[in-house]
Amino acid sequence: MTNKSSKFSSFELDDRSETLLRLLIARFIEQGQPVGSRTLSHEPSLTLSAATIRNVMADLEDMGLIQSPHTSAGRVPTALGYRLFIDYLLTIQPLRSSKEQEIQYRLNEETDAKELMTATSNLLSEVTQFAGIVFLPDSSASKFRQIEFVSLSSNRILVILVTEDGTVQNRVIQNNQDYSSSELTEAANYFNEVFRGRPLATVKEILVRDMKRDREEIDALMQTAINLAGQVFDRNDRSDEDLVLSGEANLLNVPDFAAVDKIKKIFDTFRKRQSLLNLLDLSVRAHGVSIFIGSESGYDGLDDCSVVTAPYEVEGRSLGAIGVIGPKRMPYDRVIPVVDVTAKMLGNALTQLSQN
Repeated sequence: MTNKSSKFSSFELDDRSETLLRLLIARFIEQGQPVGSRTLSHEPSLTLSAATIRNVMADLEDMGLIQSPHTSAGRVPTALGYRLFIDYLLTIQPLRSSKEQEIQYRLNEETDAKELMTATSNLLSEVTQFAGIVFLPDSSASKFRQIEFVSLSSNRILVILVTEDGTVQNRVIQNNQDYSSSELTEAANYFNEVFRGRPLATVKEILVRDMKRDREEIDALMQTAINLAGQVFDRNDRSDEDLVLSGEANLLNVPDFAAVDKIKKIFDTFRKRQSLLNLLDLSVRAHGVSIFIGSESGYDGLDDCSVVTAPYEVEGRSLGAIGVIGPKRMPYDRVIPVVDVTAKMLGNALTQLSQN
């Protein structure tokens, strides 16, 4: 996992403190209620007196790892406590083979890359009962397979762009010049012959260069292809369409988000989406699972959430990322392997699509 912090080297937690912190957080995640010394004294694995437990809890509170949410004698973990717990104290159980097979089967059912992304997001939300997110591959890294130009009217043309990973993009462009069906077919054939198998980023660079060339140097067929395709390849920025979000309604059932102001902040973040795009963009460049707890995400709307993400790869290249958004009090030991395995299975499914 990523996000480990060297700041924990300053904590001198003995075995008792580590055990107590692990048990307190595990109990709080399970029950959602502040955990007191009396409750912990009943743990079978503890042989400490209630007085000793209270002293250790006081030390953990002084370190900023736990806190009292109100006048209750119980304590809850802070974001710092969760971070130490996840990075150093958490034991993650491997996903059951039956669950892995189910994920693999569900993803391998899809024959279209865009539908595969939607299926992945839905699967994450179903398995975890939180919100599932998928960051679509950066199209500039995909390889061009073919393009088609279809006349819709005198000045409107449907452009169908297909990449080697099976992704299909449709876009209607406006054009001032009339083209016959044969001209559109010839232009598409020319474009496909010249650019098939090249990364979209390379195709765009060549188009930008050729559009600046003197028109007298370019024959009519090439000019037609450049004019038509250039309007499709002029988009640089990642947009809301690059993010698939599923299961937002699951968060309405999470007790931690019962307060209206909390759930409103979260749903406002979902609606704007740019913060999620930026967060997942960071995850694409990470190695393995990343976990952002509360303010670690850098966005106020996610202060009450944890986000577990992992990049997915095709042929050793990270193309995008997937993740789960839920409360800080989420069962990390179950969510982390689900995200990790699903990312790997998604990469395998995309690889198969690109080879078909």
